[in-house]
Amino acid sequence: MTITDVHGRELRYFLAVAEELHFTRAAERLYVSQPALSKQIRSLERQLGVRLFDRDRRGVALTSVGTALLPHARAALAAWQEGHEAVRRAREAERGLLVVGMSTSPGRGGLLPAIRSRFTEAHPEAGLKLRQVGWEDPTAGLADGASDVAFVWLPLSGEDRFRWVVVATEPRLVALPESHPLAARDRLDFADLLDEPFLALPDTGPELRDHWLAVESRGGRPPVVGGEIASADETYEALVDGLGICLVAAGNAPLLARDGVVTRPVDGVAPSRFALAWRADDTRPLVRAYARAAGAGRGRPMGARGTA
Repeated sequence: MTITDVHGRELRYFLAVAEELHFTRAAERLYVSQPALSKQIRSLERQLGVRLFDRDRRGVALTSVGTALLPHARAALAAWQEGHEAVRRAREAERGLLVVGMSTSPGRGGLLPAIRSRFTEAHPEAGLKLRQVGWEDPTAGLADGASDVAFVWLPLSGEDRFRWVVVATEPRLVALPESHPLAARDRLDFADLLDEPFLALPDTGPELRDHWLAVESRGGRPPVVGGEIASADETYEALVDGLGICLVAAGNAPLLARDGVVTRPVDGVAPSRFALAWRADDTRPLVRAYARAAGAGRGRPMGARGTA
């Protein structure tokens, strides 16, 4: 028997049962029937000539052989997924498709349509695909190659890997529940907020998390974190629930300033910078063309390492 006799589907089925240690739950996870799952597991055991699971009335357990196979099954499936992504990116490159990642809508007075217009005027044959990425990835898909270019907030983690052009510089406002005592003021000083619990971004991007906690303006005093947020909706709900307050770019204030939440100008913190970024080693003409289209809107040429 060769390795090609074992299919990826059988490894996925094995992995689901190994992780759930329950055939019914594994079948539900895979969206297949339990008999079909059991049949595939038996087929895999026959091909390998070993028993992978012990089954009795008490439940399901991996045999010593199944335990030995588990890390290799995970590695094989992960490698196949990486290969699949590589094929997808190569196919899209051949088709002239540029994937634009974003974790925050780059609306901002028609910014995105303007960049698109300049780009398609220069490259009418190229296609654009917008990709929404969660706040857990501060690079909006650049780091793992899922995006070709991306709208991001600065600073970027691992900035040596990226280049960018700043497309908007906006003051940071403070968002807080309308019932908060400080909400009655028209303008706040950041010094008045130092003891307030703040909502923090995921720690997958420590530089950006610190930026939105305004660590640089705290004089060495550590922030009080009242909760972690990973989307605009989560932020709004956390504000309404009184878990904390947060800084927000002026262009994003409408996402939060809804029923029960207000935003106020705040002195003592530097503005935020919104940028179009790309990988430093990506020299494809379409990537550079989109970056030029973004930089043209600001009247700036592309520069090295984000000085554009």
